[in-house]
Amino acid sequence: MVRLNFSLKPQVNAYNGGVVIIGLGRFGRAMGEELMESGVDVLGVDTDEAMVQSMNGKLTHVVRADASDVETLRQLGIDEFPNAVVAIGNDLAASILVTSALLKLDGPDIWAKASTEQQGEILTQMGIKHVFHPEKDMGVRAAHLLTRRLSDYFDLGHGFAMATTVLPEELTGVPLSQLAIRSRLGLTIIGVREEDGTWTSAVADTVVRRGQTVLVAGSAQKLDAAFRK
Repeated sequence: MVRLNFSLKPQVNAYNGGVVIIGLGRFGRAMGEELMESGVDVLGVDTDEAMVQSMNGKLTHVVRADASDVETLRQLGIDEFPNAVVAIGNDLAASILVTSALLKLDGPDIWAKASTEQQGEILTQMGIKHVFHPEKDMGVRAAHLLTRRLSDYFDLGHGFAMATTVLPEELTGVPLSQLAIRSRLGLTIIGVREEDGTWTSAVADTVVRRGQTVLVAGSAQKLDAAFRK
């Protein structure tokens, strides 16, 4: 692949806290669009011309480039970004080569997608601290949603989790301090969703209404036990 000219280097100063996403498959596209919705500038990089064209205008800047080449990464100014995501899951060799090139930059904090346990182990052995396992994580999340009275589930790792749910009717209508959910169930209600969709922090005198959604955190095991169908 032809290397990019310096004239094509994005204006890095525009990427205040921005993110580089290398690999614009379904995972990379979804992450990029979600970051943009959150107000984060995103530079998307892919070797596929059609993929790059499809994301033009959806991300802050999109380029077609070989991200396994260290000099190309420098031309793009990727060494000046705080975070880089390797969203290449189905091509193990490409994932390793791109990750290796990013490590040589000694610049951004690297996050990487792993489609298999083997890929995850290799990335971890390379020194990558942030490894995504989207397929595995979605399977775990789906299992919890199927078998528990939960509307969403977030595995925080190390045996802890957060979930959104509607409390049983007997746990509504009185201040949280009277329910003593932490001592009874070992769980903490963090927030309550209002009718307009916004969230408010839960405090001791918060009264959860019937049918109101709450955000609960605690031991994954205790969450499972408390909200099993």
